[in-house]
Amino acid sequence: MIIVDLLSIILRLAEMAFAAIVAGINGHYLHTLRHVDSRQLWRFIFTEAVAGLSILLAIVWLIPFSGSFIHWPADFVISVAWFVAFGLLVDWLDDNCGYIFDWGGISLDGTVSCTRWKTTIAFSFLSALCWLASTILGIYWVHRRRRTARVDGAYRRRRWYRSRI
Repeated sequence: MIIVDLLSIILRLAEMAFAAIVAGINGHYLHTLRHVDSRQLWRFIFTEAVAGLSILLAIVWLIPFSGSFIHWPADFVISVAWFVAFGLLVDWLDDNCGYIFDWGGISLDGTVSCTRWKTTIAFSFLSALCWLASTILGIYWVHRRRRTARVDGAYRRRRWYRSRI
C-alpha cells in the first residue's frame, strides 16, 4: 500500500500546484478588472473559488493517513467543478485566440493575453484530471480495504465512530 500512499501524495501536490497556477493567473485578471460589474466576471469568480477550495483541500488531505482516501466523493465533486470551470473558460475564449488546443505562436514574454488564458485552461483541465485520478485511487483503496477486512468468510464492518482497538 506504500505505492498508493506515494501516488496519493504526488497527486495532491500536483492538484495544489495546478490550482495555485490557475488562482494566480485568474486572480491577476480579476484584480485588473476590479471595477467591472461582477455579473460579467462570474465565470472567473467561480474558477477562482474552485481554485481556492482545491488548494485548501489539497493541503489538508496531503497528510498521508488512511483517512485521506475516504474523501473520494469530495474529490469527485471537485473534479466536476474543475471540468465545469474548464468548460466555462473554453466557452469564454470562443475562438478569440484561435483554436483552443492550438499551441503554436505562444510566447513566454507574458505580453500576450491569449498565452495566459490558454495556460489557465490547460491547468484547469490538468487539475480536473488529477482530482479524478484521486477519486479513482480513493475508490480503489476503499474497495481493496473492504476485501481484506474479511473475518471467517464474512465481512466485518467497523462503525465509523469506533476505533480499531
